[in-house]
Amino acid sequence: MLDLLILVTVLVTSVLSGILGMAGGMILMAVLVSVLSVGAAMMLHGAVQAISNGSRAWFLRTHIQWRILPAYGLGATLTLAGFVALALVPDADLVLIVVGVLPFLARVVPHLRGLDVTHLPTAVGCGALVTTAQLLAGASGPLLDVFYLNARLNRFEIIASKAITQAGGHVLKLVYYGLIIGVTDSVPGWMYGAAILTAVVGTRLGTRLLERFTDDRFRKVSGAFILGIAAVCVVKGLWGYLAVG
Repeated sequence: MLDLLILVTVLVTSVLSGILGMAGGMILMAVLVSVLSVGAAMMLHGAVQAISNGSRAWFLRTHIQWRILPAYGLGATLTLAGFVALALVPDADLVLIVVGVLPFLARVVPHLRGLDVTHLPTAVGCGALVTTAQLLAGASGPLLDVFYLNARLNRFEIIASKAITQAGGHVLKLVYYGLIIGVTDSVPGWMYGAAILTAVVGTRLGTRLLERFTDDRFRKVSGAFILGIAAVCVVKGLWGYLAVG
């Protein structure tokens, strides 16, 4: 039953990410960290999301804004080096709270509203902050979205460019938790294969549905949806802390 829940969640969240370019990874992380250990959740989430985002980037490859990647990669590499030095593994409730707080933080901090990922210095900061969120909370879509709100890109360029950077970030997460931290409590190998295949199918369906959205509708729906999911994550994380206390 648990295996079926995970696979259904992977399918639904992959479709959702294919349409909105976010939220899917956040929901998937919230579910996985609720039913698996943090280490196992990070590993399975990283594998699924690396393939899901990678396949989305491939399906929309003609829209990728390649000029963003070098600066973004520099910021991501600096963050990974810092995490390697700390060897940090967060607890499950903290992961949920951080995942949930990010979208609200991104919308209430005035200085964040003027960010534009197509400006190279901003792209370095984006790579550093988003990778921090990925390694700490597992998902970072809401934070990454802030850097695209003011970019002069259409919905296909936004989703394609976010997908390629997110895929790289999840690979870094696998390296960190799998090789640096040395997570041993994981799920069976067949689950990785089934989840990855399911993610590719869901991603393809989602990118097809994206064609039915306008740019304006895409921005409005994605913004409202992500805040709703974020609120659920914060409540669940806080409830976990209160229950323990």
